[in-house]
Amino acid sequence: MANMTLTKTPMPEQDPQVRARNFEEVALGYTPEMAIEEANRCLKCKNPKCVEGCPVNVRIPEFIAKVQEGDFKAAYEIITSTNALPALSGRVCPQETQCEQRCVRGIKGEPVAIGRLERFVADWYRENVNEMPKAVPSNGIKVAVVGTGPAGMTAASDLAKLGYAVTMFEALHTAGGVLVYGIPEFRLPKAIVANEFDKLQAQGVEVMTNMVIGRVLTIDELFDMGYKAVFVGSGAGLPMFMNIPGESLPGVMSANEYLTRTNLMKSYLSDVDTPVARSKAVAVVGGGNVAMDAARCAMRLGAEQVYVVYRRGEAEMPARAEEKHHAKEEGIEFKTLCNPVEILAGEDGRVRAMKCIRMELGEPDASGRRRPIEIPGSEFELEVDTVIMSLGTSPNPLIRSTTPGLETNRKGCLIVDENEMTTREGVFAGGDAVTGAATVILAMGAGKKGAAAIHQFLSK
Repeated sequence: MANMTLTKTPMPEQDPQVRARNFEEVALGYTPEMAIEEANRCLKCKNPKCVEGCPVNVRIPEFIAKVQEGDFKAAYEIITSTNALPALSGRVCPQETQCEQRCVRGIKGEPVAIGRLERFVADWYRENVNEMPKAVPSNGIKVAVVGTGPAGMTAASDLAKLGYAVTMFEALHTAGGVLVYGIPEFRLPKAIVANEFDKLQAQGVEVMTNMVIGRVLTIDELFDMGYKAVFVGSGAGLPMFMNIPGESLPGVMSANEYLTRTNLMKSYLSDVDTPVARSKAVAVVGGGNVAMDAARCAMRLGAEQVYVVYRRGEAEMPARAEEKHHAKEEGIEFKTLCNPVEILAGEDGRVRAMKCIRMELGEPDASGRRRPIEIPGSEFELEVDTVIMSLGTSPNPLIRSTTPGLETNRKGCLIVDENEMTTREGVFAGGDAVTGAATVILAMGAGKKGAAAIHQFLSK
């Protein structure tokens, strides 16, 4: 019987006062009973719009129908026929602006909780089956994948299924890219990412860490080693700053550094040799998901006061509604319509405050959002001892600068054609290295497209 409840089945969560001081996962996931209850909200549309909203075209009504039947294994097999990483996308994908935005149940009430159901199915499979995929016979053709984030993981998986001998190259000491250095444990546990790499290696994919392409090896040297194609999914990890006075003071850092130290290098533990600032009062400048992650990590690292400082209003913040909601629940204060103009030093030479100016919104700018305008004479000081800049990122120029014939746009992003091939024959690219900082699921979609294009290129 259809469940015509207008709201989603609630997701159990840690209490905000408890979770604000630990790094355990916030959302606890559905039980089987909850999953079936939510799946029964699906109307089984004849022409499902939800699939059109998914960058990797998950067969959404089909997997939900299997959840309704309680056949979770079959649901997992349907999802993974197009999405290699459902445990990841079910947690961090912005479903509210993609598949769920197209759900007809959202016309009068809330859409079906497609992301929560995808996460449940993936978690159930990992906890109850966790069968490793079988490697297909190799065709002997070597393909290199640079970067082990979501674009690279998806490309590697799809290429391995086609029989290619795939090697992934990761610059850091742990594979996973932004999934391990950028997204905190409380949103995406590292053990889940590691399990996905177990599956990749079971498919025959080789993963090499501490391999900085452009330094240890160049793209040209990969071709000399016998690789017939290269997929670049190296992300966008070069942080941006405001270039305001005081930005070089001790106590100012990028969100990239802060999150990498905290997430990948486990600086939240007391016995590690990769310390990160443990602050009393923290200001995070920016309004995206990365800013929310940095602010919530600061709270968990013991800060008494954490501010998110954003030059537009809360409605204009690009962060997911869920992330903003969770941050507020955990005691993080939003300082909207404010913008830093200077970072001030104390007697010890470290950050003591951030001078801000109040803003108002004018006419829309090129992004379509109303342009923030300074209000003269409205400056004020925010007393903080740490400032974290979360202003966006761009691709690292290392690969571009060491690869002749590889062209980029003015933002440093690789230029690709409709088949994901760059301006260098045999070199393909996708994800943030092409688009600039975007979402995990869009990177996965680019990885799928890149793998298909490489197969077509090598099949000529």
